[in-house]
Amino acid sequence: QVQLVESGGGLVQPGGSLRLSCAASGSWHSINTMGWYRQAPGNQRELVATITSGSATNYADSVKGRFTISRDNAKNTVHLQMNSLKPDDTAVYYCNVDGRLLYRPTYKTYWGQGTQVTVSS
Repeated sequence: QVQLVESGGGLVQPGGSLRLSCAASGSWHSINTMGWYRQAPGNQRELVATITSGSATNYADSVKGRFTISRDNAKNTVHLQMNSLKPDDTAVYYCNVDGRLLYRPTYKTYWGQGTQVTVSS
């Protein structure tokens, strides 16, 4: 059974910082890409940042230079350091993992339950 546990969301003032973490528990054969997506009220879920098992990263234009994604392959965790936060960053942030379980032939995409980030004065 796979469980993605997110932490680190909350309320922060504009210009502030937050660090999100996601721990992916399960009987993994391997994990490929890990990432973060977000969804604001009335909007579709959108990509924030992804990181491959080889540490190649990809960022949405709106967060480049402000957010940094990292991962710990030994612990199957992914982090998102968010700096210079803006009100437009307010959303529910979801952890995303593309992984393959032991004894399973294919990779699947898994989602966390989401953590709220609110940027407001």
